[in-house]
Parts: sequence; C-alpha cells; structure tokens
Amino acid sequence: MINLQETLVNIAKAIVDTPDEVQVTCEEDERTITLTLTVAPDDMGMVIGRHGKIAKAIRTVIKAASASCGKKVNVEIR
Repeated sequence: MINLQETLVNIAKAIVDTPDEVQVTCEEDERTITLTLTVAPDDMGMVIGRHGKIAKAIRTVIKAASASCGKKVNVEIR
C-alpha cells in the first residue's frame, strides 16, 4: 500500500523553494483520510498555482494513489 502522507510530502518538496518547511499531518477515521499540507507563507503561491491548478493536480494525484485503500481522501492546504 502506498504511504499517502509520504507521497504528498515528496510532491510538495519538489514544488516549493523551502522544502524544509513542508509538513503533512494525517487524520483518519472510518470513511475518510484528511491530509493537511503546511508550507512556508512564501511558498503558498507555488503550491496553489494560478487559479488553483497545481492544488487541483496534487489532489487528483493523491486521490488516484488512494484508490486501493477504499477511503475518501481530502487534501487541505494551509
């Protein structure tokens, strides 16, 4: 099974200028997994992208990677 938290960290670190400040927390219950991505304030624009395109792409990749776990995955960016 793919570690979704580690996958999200690797994606975010590849995008931002300060990869040391990338943090991902995971909250899991019976039906959903919520991954919260926290980056440096200066890197927020890089993670969100124009009109949210990069954020949407990150969410799509994580949801595709989570298909085998059988739970709904939400990615929040803070």
